[in-house]
Amino acid sequence: MERRLAAVLAADMVGYSRLMDADEQGTLARLRTHRIELIDPSIAKNRGSIIKTTGDGMLVEFASVSDAVACAAEVQGRMRKRNADVAPDQRIQFRVGINLGDIIFEDGDIYGSGVNVAARLEQTAGAGEICVSAAVYGQVRNMSGLLFEDMGEQTLKNISEPVRIYRLLLDEEVSAASPEGAGTPASVVKPSIAVLPFANMSGDPDQEFFADGLTEDILTELSRRHELFVISRNSTFVYKGQAVNVREAAEKLGARYIVEGSVRKAGNRLRVTVQLIDSRNDSHIWAEKYDRGLDDIFAIQDEVTSSIVATLPGRIEASQQDEVSRKKPSSLAAYDCVLAAKVLHHRSTREDNAEAMKLIDRAIELDPEYAHAHAWRGCIRGQAWGYGWCDDRDAMLALASESIEKAAAMDDNDADVHRLMAALGIVRNDLERARYHQERALALNPNYDLSVVQMGELLTWTGRPEEGAEWIEKAMRLNPHFPARFWSHLGKAHFTARLYEQALSDFMRLPALDAVQSALVAASHGWLGNLEQAAAYAGQVREQDPAADIPALLAGLHYGRSEDAEHFSEGLRKAGFD
Repeated sequence: MERRLAAVLAADMVGYSRLMDADEQGTLARLRTHRIELIDPSIAKNRGSIIKTTGDGMLVEFASVSDAVACAAEVQGRMRKRNADVAPDQRIQFRVGINLGDIIFEDGDIYGSGVNVAARLEQTAGAGEICVSAAVYGQVRNMSGLLFEDMGEQTLKNISEPVRIYRLLLDEEVSAASPEGAGTPASVVKPSIAVLPFANMSGDPDQEFFADGLTEDILTELSRRHELFVISRNSTFVYKGQAVNVREAAEKLGARYIVEGSVRKAGNRLRVTVQLIDSRNDSHIWAEKYDRGLDDIFAIQDEVTSSIVATLPGRIEASQQDEVSRKKPSSLAAYDCVLAAKVLHHRSTREDNAEAMKLIDRAIELDPEYAHAHAWRGCIRGQAWGYGWCDDRDAMLALASESIEKAAAMDDNDADVHRLMAALGIVRNDLERARYHQERALALNPNYDLSVVQMGELLTWTGRPEEGAEWIEKAMRLNPHFPARFWSHLGKAHFTARLYEQALSDFMRLPALDAVQSALVAASHGWLGNLEQAAAYAGQVREQDPAADIPALLAGLHYGRSEDAEHFSEGLRKAGFD
């Protein structure tokens, strides 16, 4: 027998018997694929040794605790991505326990209490989770990028003494190199948010189900947003029915932002209140009330959920703008660089676009595997291409396309990536390809206002402008703080639907018109017979772009039907533009 101190990782597959009963051959094939492509390579990379395997689990020994934790985090993090598009009842998920202890090695197997504790920790973990002992936590708690939830002391089966257990919060923090190589840890890549159980203030036990269902729906929908780290339901629901100190709860949950709310029934009305709190300074970032009739409780739940989850990410981003603006760009970590670049992009000026390019490039230098950053690198360069803020438009479009396609190869489950792939399809007049990616983006996040508004835009180009206008108006309801350009999309939909008065009203809400928008206003007046106004806007088009003609202006639109292109052209001719 050989005895030595070692880190032991115990893992097993959740629901193995059920999955095997439903599809034995398919389950084994998928498990084998995960082993070959992910699990075994990760163990080898982190210098682990597989001691024993069973049909649904394994024991792995590591000389280093940090290697064991790194291996487990990699496997569980990547399994989440692999499962994103798999039906919940078909997902292969693992639970993992890690312990550091005195291990007996004999005849190729391992024994001892250190192994037993690891096995019990694994049984404590939920699907997709990692639980570690206090001995492991003590070794890795100061490692950059790791955050744990203290689950307290627990009595484990056949273990004489209680064991203090910590749960690793996956994806909470990611290390990035210091901008100047000084070795200082980077800030978190994603802002973390916890949704506390909504309180039932009605005195009606029936509303308890509504309050819990609303909380769970918000958690589920927020989890679709790849720019956020959402604390799990298992962690937040321990606060159900308790008076909560927000700052203390945030610290225990490892969350910067806290969402809390209440549900109150009065007669045939239901009021839902919700507020978003920054735990660092205990400030209220956003609050809203939703008053609805009780005609359809499930419709209310869907509507309120959609409104909340569409607004929260934008409010979080807005709350951080001042903080980011106070930092020197050279000190920003990857997420902060992306955030600052987005802020500049939304300002839609040539100078801000140039600064946004520098920041987004910096984000990728800090974290080359950050798919969301590659996606926005393409988006920002696409803006430069669209507005002509470059010397070589073809080269700029090629760079934008390259970045977006790279992001798609890195993360096929990011709604932003598919939204931008759809935008590329529109630019290339490949509307069928655009439709595929657009539907994919909406499947990944149906409440993302930028995807919803782009669906309206795509429907306009494919000859269904009335439906397009409905989608655009839905995006405006989802995000009350929508960008001004939404009015341009709505104006184009109304013009294409031959609703000229509404189109003019939409375009007049823009702070300024570009040449194509001025042309659409001129064409609307032309069709209405307002020849003086039509001629004035036709003249404005010539001032904005002296080289513009009807084919060049049409290139800025993406009509899939010839009759819609001719409708625009004829309106311009009526305005005296030829």
